[in-house]
Amino acid sequence: MSDRTARIRALNDALRVDGRGGRIMVTQGILAHGEAWLLQAIGAMRHQTEFSDDNDPYGERDFGSVDVDGEVIFWKIDYYDLTLAAGSADPADPTVTTRVLTLMLADEY
Repeated sequence: MSDRTARIRALNDALRVDGRGGRIMVTQGILAHGEAWLLQAIGAMRHQTEFSDDNDPYGERDFGSVDVDGEVIFWKIDYYDLTLAAGSADPADPTVTTRVLTLMLADEY
């Protein structure tokens, strides 16, 4: 793994696991399940440890899928510039990147 990929992975893990270094967005489908279920979904996402070439081909941990009470949930991280107007010029550099993690039902993807 390159240093750049390792840096992106660490930044993505900080957002996914600790909620640091970006924004977390939740879709209407997730919210419709209620607050307790939302907390379960966030917990499942935070504790996901199964990453492979199938679900993480670039090693950046920018996408995942978890199950909560039989409902498949996707989470994904996108990289924007600081104004959220365009893509980031360098996702490995947090001084020019705003990470946005979106938590959604699989059928909302």
